[in-house]
Amino acid sequence: MPGWAPTRNHFAKLGTSPKHHLVDPALAARLLGVDAAALIRGESAGPVVARDGTLLGALFESLVTLSARVYAQAGGAQVRHFRTRDGRHEVDLIVERDDQRVVALEVKLASSPSPASLDHLLWLKDKLGDELLDAAVITTGQHAFRRSDGIAVIPAALLGP
Repeated sequence: MPGWAPTRNHFAKLGTSPKHHLVDPALAARLLGVDAAALIRGESAGPVVARDGTLLGALFESLVTLSARVYAQAGGAQVRHFRTRDGRHEVDLIVERDDQRVVALEVKLASSPSPASLDHLLWLKDKLGDELLDAAVITTGQHAFRRSDGIAVIPAALLGP
């Protein structure tokens, strides 16, 4: 998935290198030789890279990315990721319409987001103003709601047309 480089709002020093996701997270788990029990226990395959989090977290993000890309394509939008070159700010998914207005999505393997997991969305909301249509955290929770700061919290199980 390519990095997002907005045309109307310029950010200094963006990291635009692509972020890689396997199309089918279940296939990825199978090819890595890990089953559901191993994922729940936090086992991994290959060398552990601390900044990458758990394998289950990476597969969950890939699953949400797959869903977002399918729905965005149906609506004529593009999905990218956002990261400043120094890594101070990162948003997992930016869904951009033809008019360059965007929806920003963070993906968290948690039933509810921690306050720190919202920092980058709130920062982006401040920077983009009206160009940001909405911002949400996609979680493993059961209930969707909107926080007082305007950030939506949406369970991945509720994603769909």
